[in-house]
Amino acid sequence: MTNVPPPPVHPGKIIAVHVAFDSRARQRGRWPKKPSYFLKAPSSLAGSGQEIVRPAGTELLAFEGEIALVIGTPAKNVPLDEAWDHVASVTASNDLGIYDYRAQDKGSNLRSKSRDGYTPLGPGLIDARSIDPAALRLRTWVNGDLVQEGRTSQEELLFPLAQFVADLSQHMTLETGDVILTGTPAGSTVIQPGDVVEVEVDAPDAPGAPSSGRLSNTVVDGPGDFDDTVGMLPSIDDTQRADAWGSPEAAGLPADPYALPEELRSKLEQAPTAGLSAQLRKRGLNQVVIEGVRPQTTGTKLVGAARTLRFLPGREDLFQTHGGGFNAQKKAFDTVRPGEVLVIEARREPESGTMGDILALRAQYNGAAGVVTDGGVRDYEAVREIGLPVFSQGAHPAVLGRRHVPWDSDLAIACGNATVVPGDVIVGDDDGVVVIPRALAEEVVDDTLAKEHEDEWVAGRVAEGGALDGLFPPVGANREAYRSYLADHPVETPGTGEQ
Repeated sequence: MTNVPPPPVHPGKIIAVHVAFDSRARQRGRWPKKPSYFLKAPSSLAGSGQEIVRPAGTELLAFEGEIALVIGTPAKNVPLDEAWDHVASVTASNDLGIYDYRAQDKGSNLRSKSRDGYTPLGPGLIDARSIDPAALRLRTWVNGDLVQEGRTSQEELLFPLAQFVADLSQHMTLETGDVILTGTPAGSTVIQPGDVVEVEVDAPDAPGAPSSGRLSNTVVDGPGDFDDTVGMLPSIDDTQRADAWGSPEAAGLPADPYALPEELRSKLEQAPTAGLSAQLRKRGLNQVVIEGVRPQTTGTKLVGAARTLRFLPGREDLFQTHGGGFNAQKKAFDTVRPGEVLVIEARREPESGTMGDILALRAQYNGAAGVVTDGGVRDYEAVREIGLPVFSQGAHPAVLGRRHVPWDSDLAIACGNATVVPGDVIVGDDDGVVVIPRALAEEVVDDTLAKEHEDEWVAGRVAEGGALDGLFPPVGANREAYRSYLADHPVETPGTGEQ
């Protein structure tokens, strides 16, 4: 393409923020407590009008409209209240990336985001001294449709723009011309060859409403030229598809990557935890029972995929920083999805509540299958009346800060001396709660139901006066008698109408 204007700056380094907008954090279900960053190669810089090449052999090229800060005077160890003085200008940017390489990059984003032309910038600059950094607007269009809009107000940004300058200057000298890409709002998704992406940054309330102008780039097909003898090939899975498109639904995937198929859920609802535990033991898995927890209401059946929340032991200074506001506990209850079980690690400490009626209401509204906590529950009777299945160590009136600090979520935890990984299958009944590795769930429940069918036949024979020897389990003639019974009374498959 000819007559393409060059980028308006020539940075020595390009530094990008992982997550900065609350809308993006909500989309991903992850809220960073502090900013985190990655580097993009200066050779990825491009101007408005330059084509975006999607290499052959890749599928998930995604745009991210962002606000770019251009450093004016070098910054080293600058305090927050002076950081904006080191910003010369702001402009529009597009932090492009190929999700086909994100897993291989393991967080560095080197392959996925540093390809030539993957940081379009411009076309013009806004004088940073002429605008309020908390009053900028970012908009992105794809083929003329507005797909992203975000503002830099305190309500929308997790961190003020100046904080990125102050923070980074603690670790490196930000030099004149360096560029900081400040994160994208919700709306980023996959683009295809032929799509035109436009990004604009402006200050609509400032005198003259200064604007960067529209940064416009068109996606085109290009050669892949990937050589597996010198490096990794692109590769994708459903997690990358969901992140690239912005949601599982947009990627054509189930709404919840942990969602249980209905047939599996139906079978698990018929299977007792005692039988499931026995089948897991046959497979060498002994520590799969969440010890010490019981249902609030006798007769409760709990089935779902695990989401996790971890509490650390109470410490006053950490509770000051992690206990207030929209903390990890509230985020976990706010983002639990239909059919999921929120499993809480509270170190088997019953002397404080790990949830109450408001959180139970939120989980119920979200369609959660239930909650398992190896700690206590406050508002115990109110929670019971809500009807959400809850398994715990019992009631306790104390608030969270007495024993616990809400720390993080969606990671492997220890609940009731059992390891629980997000996506594990959780089943609870009056006997307690068991954890089933997702990969084993289908075979474990099928074998459990088969064994229950056999045990029902055995129970009938015992009720008729049969001796246990040779009958429990059935061997010899009893085994043959059961096989004859089985031929006429096959094991039913719940939820399918099949046998």
